[in-house]
Amino acid sequence: VQLQASGGGTVQPGGSLRLSCAATGRTFRTTATGWFRQAPGKEREFVAAIRKSDRHLYYADSVKGRFTISSDSGKNTAFLQMNSLKPEDTAIYYCAGVSSLNPIASTIRQQRTYEYWGQGTQVTVSS
Repeated sequence: VQLQASGGGTVQPGGSLRLSCAATGRTFRTTATGWFRQAPGKEREFVAAIRKSDRHLYYADSVKGRFTISSDSGKNTAFLQMNSLKPEDTAIYYCAGVSSLNPIASTIRQQRTYEYWGQGTQVTVSS
């Protein structure tokens, strides 16, 4: 199983990008998909997640109201729509998936919950 993240790029402050995360290889269904990011010199941090059983969405406070996570179960693909981007959103964005359990609110934001990771896509917000 592999996750392929795409859609990164360079955008001006206030702009938008849409990231995609496609699952390939062995057919499986994830119970949750998460997005994480790592800025230069910083630890990787949680951005957003979707739990597919009830479509519950989770966001970091820093992106709430600007980013939207969604998924297309039929295509086993997840998306992260990023609007009103700021320079501090500059980072490598990683998508992650889990299939062996259904995360609860206290664990869905934790990196150790996820079993599969994409390779990352660079997002740069700069004027």
